[in-house]
Amino acid sequence: MKIRVLGAGAGGGFPQWNCNCHNCHRIRHGDMQGRSRTQSSIAVSADGSRWVLFNASPDIRSQLEAFPDAWPKTGVRDSGIKAIVLIDSQIDHTTGLLMLRESTVPLEIYCSEMVRQDLTSGFPLFTMLQHYCGVNQHELPLDGDAFTIPGIDGLRFYSHSLKSIAPPYSPRRHHPQDGDNIGVIVEDLSSGKRLYYAPGLGEIEPHVLAAMQSVDCLLVDGTFWVNDEMGRAGICDKRALDLGHLPQSGPGGMMEVLGTIPGPRKILIHINNTNPILDDASPERQQLDTVGIEVAYDGLEINL
Repeated sequence: MKIRVLGAGAGGGFPQWNCNCHNCHRIRHGDMQGRSRTQSSIAVSADGSRWVLFNASPDIRSQLEAFPDAWPKTGVRDSGIKAIVLIDSQIDHTTGLLMLRESTVPLEIYCSEMVRQDLTSGFPLFTMLQHYCGVNQHELPLDGDAFTIPGIDGLRFYSHSLKSIAPPYSPRRHHPQDGDNIGVIVEDLSSGKRLYYAPGLGEIEPHVLAAMQSVDCLLVDGTFWVNDEMGRAGICDKRALDLGHLPQSGPGGMMEVLGTIPGPRKILIHINNTNPILDDASPERQQLDTVGIEVAYDGLEINL
């Protein structure tokens, strides 16, 4: 199985266009040991030719242009992207669908019923796309059951619901439902290797921990270092957990959880622009290095 990180940043990317926080200021002025990141998305393939896109960020055009395996290869209009799995209905994970409207066939989109509702009501992307290429929507299981994607030979997928929150425009913003956010296991049928992808993760439920323990590689929520990170940066009073993201540090944080799982490769993705781990030389980054936790970056390639 081949995995390509198209974008490793959280909403707004890094640096964010209007942000002058400690990280954004330093990266713009060359005073930080780190790299820019676009908004979170990955692509997965068994053969390196036919790819499943996980999330379609607003940066999808530049991400695909930087990814030769996804370039058109046959005919006048073509793409290596054959299907799209949506983890949630957030702006930073779905707006890129509008950039794919020139497709000559309907977009094959796999998502939960809750995401479908959001994308036909509060943020009606599916409705808008019917005026262009159209959408074939396939509902995902929320209990860990397996599903396959026609044309994507050699891979099997398992999806389950996660504790998080719906977007601000969702009718269920203050009434979370199963399916607002999901995690997905991708299994290579020839090698048996497995990936777990969960860029938005607010709580480690028993089924989530079991999934994390069952795979060979984790690409999981690395949005915030501390719960009050946005407040410390002088941006807003919203806490990481209020936004549906488990912070990395502190009791019960992502570092502690990953420390109980000795087997898989561990990689944080969906990194917010305020997070000190974006600085390769920061003490926080050194803590991750010490315990063998990586930080994803745009263009990272993983082979399982």
